[in-house]
Amino acid sequence: MLEGRLVLDCSDRSGWLAGRILADLGAEVIKLDAPHTDRSDPGWQAYNIGKRPLDLDVTSEAGGRRFDELAAAADMVIACCRPGTARAAVFDYDRLAALNPRLIVVAISPFGLSGPRARWKASDIELMAAAGAMSLAGEADGPPQRVSVPQSYPWTGAQAAVGALIALNERNLSGRGQLVDVSGQASVTLALAHAPTFWDIERKEPMRAGAYLTGRSVTGARYRVFWPCRDGYLNFILYGGSVGRRTNEALVLWMSQARAELGPLAEIDWSRFDPTLAQQTEIDAIEAPMLAFFEKLTKREFLEEAHRRGILGYPVATVADIALDPQLEARGFWQFARGSDGAMRRHCGSFAVIDGMRPPLRGYCLEAAGGASGTRDKVA
Repeated sequence: MLEGRLVLDCSDRSGWLAGRILADLGAEVIKLDAPHTDRSDPGWQAYNIGKRPLDLDVTSEAGGRRFDELAAAADMVIACCRPGTARAAVFDYDRLAALNPRLIVVAISPFGLSGPRARWKASDIELMAAAGAMSLAGEADGPPQRVSVPQSYPWTGAQAAVGALIALNERNLSGRGQLVDVSGQASVTLALAHAPTFWDIERKEPMRAGAYLTGRSVTGARYRVFWPCRDGYLNFILYGGSVGRRTNEALVLWMSQARAELGPLAEIDWSRFDPTLAQQTEIDAIEAPMLAFFEKLTKREFLEEAHRRGILGYPVATVADIALDPQLEARGFWQFARGSDGAMRRHCGSFAVIDGMRPPLRGYCLEAAGGASGTRDKVA
């Protein structure tokens, strides 16, 4: 889809995914890193597979000249740069647009290029806090929590890729490049876009509830979302409406056929069940026999039977589960590519199958560090 497009990826962790997405879609992506960058980190390898590494200090005189040569022939530049820094001067849009009016510059920073916090630094934990995500994560009676693996960086990178593609579409129409200003804080806030709605409409502030979901009942009742099972956790929630009725009826039938204790489930008319009006005592009584039933199942047993019966729900996959997932295997998602040390490793393939084919991964090409193979004709 993006064959023939040249992207200069000058980003740090908060922009790595943007370049990876563009590479997956066929663009030639050159990953510009400071000299002596450690490329053995699994995170670097996962997000930068398919790009051509190039050691270049863009803030040095010689490195700046080389970068400008590349930018003059490129379609996009992805850069992480806070205003007021030396790197920001290198990636200044007006300066680069004078070199290449068709250039799209995707500028990623913690809080955006304007506003009172534009020059502030922020790591993942600060961005998760500033965006409101931490206030919704954790137990109701505990402190805010941060997911152990950084989440703000891939959210920011994904939004940067979307912005880049929108700008590219505009350039196809107008012939002009433009600046895409990506805020890490705003990107993470999009991940919980439902939460501000509660404040806008009801002036209620959603709060963290651990394994439960709040905001579905006018009575304030909470519903369990994650359920322990024999070998992990399941994701399931009591729904209303026609879809919820079918799921709930199918689950009760399954429990009945398995001779499980139904309790109050046996008496419920699901066509009249309205989760928005239920009281907490009612929900607790309904969920108790479900909890006892799920605890006896394995994740695979739940998945196969839920699929057969048309029940909404899914096992909570671990990394090991994902690595062995038969659906991903059947669709050829996993691909092998040569790493920066020359070894072949298994990687996540492109997220999209295009015209029946998943674009193949390109391995690293360290010999390109001197001249960025594939761009010499353009630069010349």
